[in-house]
Amino acid sequence: MPLVIVAIGIIALLVLIMKLKLNTFLSLIIVSFGVALALGMKPDNIGTTIEAGLGGTLGHLALIFGLGAMLGKLIADSGGAQRIAMTLVNKFGEKNIQWAVVAASFIIGVALFFEVGLVLLIPIVFAISKQLKVSILYLGIPMAAALSVTHGFLPPHPGPTVIAGEYHANIGEVLLYGFIIALPTVFIAGPLFTKLAKKLVPASFTKTGNIASLGEQKTFKLEETPGFGISVFTALLPVILMSFATIVNLLQKTIGFDDNSLLVAIRFIGNAGTAMVISLLVAIYTMGLARKIPIKEVMNSCTTAITHIGMMLLIIGGGGAFKQVLIDGGVGDYVAELFKGTSMSPILLAWIIAAILRISLGSATVAALTTSGLVIPMLGHSDANLALVVLATGAGSLIASHVNDAGFWMFKEYFGLSMKETFLTWTLLETIISVCGLFFILLLSLFV
Repeated sequence: MPLVIVAIGIIALLVLIMKLKLNTFLSLIIVSFGVALALGMKPDNIGTTIEAGLGGTLGHLALIFGLGAMLGKLIADSGGAQRIAMTLVNKFGEKNIQWAVVAASFIIGVALFFEVGLVLLIPIVFAISKQLKVSILYLGIPMAAALSVTHGFLPPHPGPTVIAGEYHANIGEVLLYGFIIALPTVFIAGPLFTKLAKKLVPASFTKTGNIASLGEQKTFKLEETPGFGISVFTALLPVILMSFATIVNLLQKTIGFDDNSLLVAIRFIGNAGTAMVISLLVAIYTMGLARKIPIKEVMNSCTTAITHIGMMLLIIGGGGAFKQVLIDGGVGDYVAELFKGTSMSPILLAWIIAAILRISLGSATVAALTTSGLVIPMLGHSDANLALVVLATGAGSLIASHVNDAGFWMFKEYFGLSMKETFLTWTLLETIISVCGLFFILLLSLFV
């Protein structure tokens, strides 16, 4: 049975990564070859399938992911991220400090990848908690919730961007619906969940944490950083461009007015790749040249950003290769046949498969990619909204982060928690995001 072969492949992947400590990319490629042979694929075709999966996934993602990494790095290196965080903290005041952290983390999370955002914001959270004499976890949970939600639901983050490409969904719609789902999810998983966590593990709110491993942090005097308005505008520009084009597109479909050169131009500017190029060029000016920073220094930031995501790109490519093996090996068709005639929504099915794979594999992006290989053959027989299937896959791929996920260990070490405390804070937080995300996606599916 194909599903037994896939299960054995996933167990082999876990053994290679966790037991034998093999590199994740290498493990994915080895397992892809093994599963392809076990599924009875012709040896002559296996190499081509793996190349097609790797190239097809990276071909769609590399441009957006690479430019997004550069944009985030420029905002971080210029002090723009620090300006956003500190201005919001001052504006919201001590009483509403959690909401200031949520707002800052959400804006910064749109522009920066999860790990980068975490490393950038944790020293700021530590400094605020010391200054206001509040628990670091009281601020840390809302920060992690906002970063995780943007990572799971909003392009240009790798998960939603890759899955949108695989499902041929409109990336602007993914972004627009992602925002609608993200806002209430952050509210529940952030400030609301913090109250529950305080009752579940009160001792963890007395911990002082440890960020020595982050090394020397680049800090700025506030007057040296770019203005708040221009920092927020630069961070959110890709979102503004893609969302505007999507809204215009949806209005055109609803009202039915004729196409013209203005609409063509709006669609071109709102295309994910074009929006990222425009946003990066604006950032080079606003975060660099306008502040008299030499172009060479600005380009150094861009180069550093790309070197840091090299291995992540390969891992995503490896996930794409595994996904293609599942499709070409007939597993996707087998699953489609299995659920033929079922009344289960592809949205719910995508979430369930992604959740199972996330718990097994640890990596949200690899879980999402593998899910796409199983779900794609079903989409032809369904009228489900593709953007919502993308978001459901993303939501499922966030659930129950535990010992096989790097995020679990980062959160544990930075906040100085025990294993039990990390399960009852971080793991539970990720599960709440996943389940709330699914609930709001299903609710939205009634209207779109």
